[in-house]
Amino acid sequence: MRHAVITAGSKGLGKKVTEQFLQKGCSVTVNYRSDFTRIEELVKEWDQYKDQLQFIQGDITKKEDIVHIVTQAMNRFGRIDYLINNAGPYIFERKKLVDYEDSEWHELIDGNLSSVFHFLKLTIPIMREQKFGRIITYGFQDAEHTPGWIYRSAFSAAKVGLVSLTRTIALEEAEYGITANMICPGDIVGEMKETDIEIARKIKDENTPIGRSGTGEDIARLIRFICEEDSEMITGSVISASGGVHVVNRKRLLKSLSS
Repeated sequence: MRHAVITAGSKGLGKKVTEQFLQKGCSVTVNYRSDFTRIEELVKEWDQYKDQLQFIQGDITKKEDIVHIVTQAMNRFGRIDYLINNAGPYIFERKKLVDYEDSEWHELIDGNLSSVFHFLKLTIPIMREQKFGRIITYGFQDAEHTPGWIYRSAFSAAKVGLVSLTRTIALEEAEYGITANMICPGDIVGEMKETDIEIARKIKDENTPIGRSGTGEDIARLIRFICEEDSEMITGSVISASGGVHVVNRKRLLKSLSS
């Protein structure tokens, strides 16, 4: 049985990703930070999957917690085939760089970039031995083009660095049957993170070319496909799942530059 480690897999996009892997028949180690009430709810909701599921508490900004997560995954299931780096701290307050506290900067860099480094250091040797591995990271729209993002300096710096890290791992580990790709979900907010596609189709979204908001199911289905054994040709990619918003933005940018 293939095994997935999913950080922040108990809510939002991570919850839908966890469901996809459970439905696929995989075992899953779900990391969560502090929402114990939510875990109690999920233990009941996912009771049918109890033999293939475990929840591990941990703060991914702390190396020792990452070690604990990976250790418990191996102790229970003996392998790690999929590493889904879903967790990543974010500050919603609009702040310019000079207004960031040192602690805020370090939390965003550690949680979005350094945490992936620590997870990779621990899981890649396992995947090498298995001759198989699928690594997924998360970015933001057009991260591969290193854009500036006003009021989001720390988050964007971490994610742009993660683009290069993801692509470097794709090159370094290809010979071992390991792939690494980044997903850019677009603007999926609030309850849409845990919403199904069919429900979203009933809600008009004029800001998205396809006419509806993205959902957690969209991201989960994409990740599931990339993680399949026959998807080995997809590696080192930064893949947008935004319903065409990224195309609109680029078109507007080119128009503004030419005017």
